[in-house]
Amino acid sequence: MATLDLTADELLTTTRTVRKRLDLTRPVPMELIRECLEIALQAPSGSNRQGWHWIVLTDPATRAAVAELYAKSFGAYRDAGRATWDDATREATQQRVQSSADFLAEHMAEVPVLVIGAIETGSADFSPGNQAGLWGSLLPAAWSLQLALRARGLGSAWTTLHLSYEREVAELLGIPATVKQGVLLPVAYTKGTDFKPARRQPLDEVLHVDGW
Repeated sequence: MATLDLTADELLTTTRTVRKRLDLTRPVPMELIRECLEIALQAPSGSNRQGWHWIVLTDPATRAAVAELYAKSFGAYRDAGRATWDDATREATQQRVQSSADFLAEHMAEVPVLVIGAIETGSADFSPGNQAGLWGSLLPAAWSLQLALRARGLGSAWTTLHLSYEREVAELLGIPATVKQGVLLPVAYTKGTDFKPARRQPLDEVLHVDGW
């Protein structure tokens, strides 16, 4: 499929978490998801094991079941409250993020495609010792998937709240006990493609050279 006219830097800086601008009415062809996943599989993985798995949900009933668990987890997360900021600009941004997150929780079942990225651990009770090595072999591929989707006019949102009910989701989808879920990406065409870089804190506030 043809891609948007974006430079590498534009692609990296304008691939945003998309919620309210997901087009919930437009079908997403499975071949397009496959095309983007083929690109994602070029990401690095520890020792080149490539232990990732991708569970793509298109069936309405299955999406609805996962969305129900997500909404349940989101409700608890929202009830716990969120951090507030003294900086007015950042606080306004967080309020917009909250509104957007509310929207996604309410409409998750309507998103045409849900993609769960997971990884083989080799054991149902895998050691928590090297979490960076484990998830570092999955999450770069999930980000590559988001970039590939953006390049083709689709959007996604990085979510993990469903993991509060990981066991229930695994039972629903038949995911083996040795495979752990790492991310849930709702995927749809976007309403417009004119995304901009997000406001971020200055680099010098987080940059440390030769030590802290």
